[in-house]
Amino acid sequence: MERDIIKINEDLCNGCGQCVPGCHEGALQIIDGKARLISDLMCDGLGACLGHCPQGAMEIERREAEAYDEVKVMAQMVAKGKNTVIAHLKHLKDHNEIGFLKEAMGYLKANQDKYDFDLQEIINVMHNKVEVKPMGHHGGGCPGSQSQEIKRGGFSLATESNATEQPSELRQWPVQMHLINPAASFFKEADMVLAADCVPFAMGNFHQKFLKNKVLANACPKLDDGMEIYLNKLVSLIDDARINSLTVVIMQVPCCGGLMNLAQQALNKASRKIPIKRAIISIEGEVLSEEWV
Repeated sequence: MERDIIKINEDLCNGCGQCVPGCHEGALQIIDGKARLISDLMCDGLGACLGHCPQGAMEIERREAEAYDEVKVMAQMVAKGKNTVIAHLKHLKDHNEIGFLKEAMGYLKANQDKYDFDLQEIINVMHNKVEVKPMGHHGGGCPGSQSQEIKRGGFSLATESNATEQPSELRQWPVQMHLINPAASFFKEADMVLAADCVPFAMGNFHQKFLKNKVLANACPKLDDGMEIYLNKLVSLIDDARINSLTVVIMQVPCCGGLMNLAQQALNKASRKIPIKRAIISIEGEVLSEEWV
């Protein structure tokens, strides 16, 4: 069957192993100094491991692969303990994989003799009846897709008029990476912002803080297809459009780090060198860090 599955660029992979804990399905192992996908049927293709690779060696591709087998995955999960099982189930729930979630719960109910934790506790957690204490490591779940409420004050410092009349700083269209043309005149020798898709929604003053007097491209390193196309466009923007600088604005969630990795790959591949700034935004819309890299 054709489906989404992890692809590893062995030329970029340095065997650091940071991706392995990020895949609690157990589909990744370090073999002969490289990360390997040891089984198609254990990779769910949801990409929880993407943000853990500092080399940008991992992406999601769509190809012929064995169907993901939730029952075989759960058979391995239970041996890793309660917290790993919870992280895996929450991963499925956060991605709305209800069919896989039902298969997983069915396995747990039918095989209670194969693990030593309380099934009812698992059920309570999945129905949000108890609070789960954060673990030192999130066990490979996808924090970037975890449902969270953003609490804000009961009033805004902005008046109704200036809140609605703040001008847009957008200088060009289109903005999505698949649609932009690096040969367009507005990119020539411009300062550029490469923003993760979620950033402008989380950050109320994105236009004023980052976009003023700059050109823009936006992308999602987790959900977008065609990362090789993005890479080639960034190289062209650096070498042919001769952009002056690149500011990469990403969310604090792990999977967003792939956008910064993509920018660094482009810089390494390009013949010119330009300054790159990384800005990390919290889900509350605050700038957590902003630095040249």
